[in-house]
Amino acid sequence: MNREEVKTVLSQLVEDKRLMAGLMYGTGLRLIECLRLRVQEIDFERKEITVRDGKGAKDRVTMLPESLKSPLQQHLRQIKWIHERDLANGWGLVLMPDALDRKYPNAASEWCWQWVFPQKNRWKDPRTKWEGRHHVDASILQKAFKRATCHTLRHSFATHLLEDGYDIRTVQELLGHKDVRTTMIYTHVLNRGGLGVRSPVDTL
Repeated sequence: MNREEVKTVLSQLVEDKRLMAGLMYGTGLRLIECLRLRVQEIDFERKEITVRDGKGAKDRVTMLPESLKSPLQQHLRQIKWIHERDLANGWGLVLMPDALDRKYPNAASEWCWQWVFPQKNRWKDPRTKWEGRHHVDASILQKAFKRATCHTLRHSFATHLLEDGYDIRTVQELLGHKDVRTTMIYTHVLNRGGLGVRSPVDTL
C-alpha cells in the first residue's frame, strides 16, 4: 500500500484494532508479534519495543513511534484497571513463557507480564477451573481488513522506510530478517532499479 492507502485503512479501524494496526505499520511487527506483546516489552522512555521469541525464536528491538505513545499509554491505563479488577476478584493470572510460572509462582499475576492486548472475556481451564485472559485472537483483526491483509502493513513499513532513504541493513534489523536478501525484495517495489539506488546523474 502507498501512504494514503495505509492512512485510509487505519482511519476505518476503531479502538484496539486501530492501535494494533498502527503498531504493525509503525514498527514492522508481524500480527502474532503484536498480539503477544507484554507490558514490560514496551519502553516509553527509550521509545523501543522488544520483540521476544519472534520468527526463528529470535529477539529483536524496534522503535516505538512517537505518535503512538499517548494512545498506547491510555490503552494500558484501561488494561491495568481491568487487570486490577481481575486480581480483586481472585483471577488476574496470565500464561507465562517457558514454564516460568513454576520458577516464579507469583510472576503470572504481575502487571509487567500481562498482555498489551488481552481478550475481553476470561478464558477458563476446564481441568483446573483457573480463569485468566489470553491475548486477542488473530482472527479479530484479520476480519477487520477488507482490501488488504494485516501482513500488508509490515510490507508497507519496510517499503516506506526504504523510500525515505534508510539503510537496508537498518530495515533488515527492524524486521528481524536473518538474511538481507529477504529485505532486498522490498527494493524492487520502489521502481528505482534492482538495488534501490538513485543515480547521481538524476540529481544534476
